[in-house]
Amino acid sequence: MVKRGYHHGNLRQALVDAALDLIREKGPTGFTLSEAAKQAGVTPAAVYRHFEGREDLIAEAALQGYEIFADLMQYAYDKGQPSDLAAFEATGRAYLAFARKHPGHYIAMFESGISVNRTPELAAVARRAWAVLEKAAADLSRHIPPEKRPPAAMFSAHIWALSHGVVELFARNSPGTQSPFPPEDLLETGIGVYLRGLGLIAPDS
Repeated sequence: MVKRGYHHGNLRQALVDAALDLIREKGPTGFTLSEAAKQAGVTPAAVYRHFEGREDLIAEAALQGYEIFADLMQYAYDKGQPSDLAAFEATGRAYLAFARKHPGHYIAMFESGISVNRTPELAAVARRAWAVLEKAAADLSRHIPPEKRPPAAMFSAHIWALSHGVVELFARNSPGTQSPFPPEDLLETGIGVYLRGLGLIAPDS
């Protein structure tokens, strides 16, 4: 491995990519900055030109993850239009798809202990992502009589919790928690039960 030090063409992104690999392999606390530097092909001292420490590096990985996530959620919402139900269900599936395709980012975002309020930039992009799900919930809840309508923030939080639980327990093969059902089916049926409870889809005949 050639040490390129400060002359690395895109050192900052190379370090983020290295961190994502290490996060997938060892978890967010299982690697050092020196390991990230080694994997990126630079000296450990070069890391500090861009990041103050490991948490700063992981926060950048989380920021990039939220940017991908927000775009994916918006794409799913738009693809489901003009049906409010299809748009809402699509955002739930998008959560699962993101966790499958971008596990390093997902862990940095949700399992590293890094607060979304660590920086204004991270807080803003996280809000953008969750605003899509909340909008989808608000659109769908318009079909519920006002006196029975849950707040959109609560509605979206329930689906977020359901999606997150399916990912954590079954989509990423947690030891000892293999499900006899595909994660996609678990999520779809769980959302179906929730929406039936709100009267948004017809009961099974």
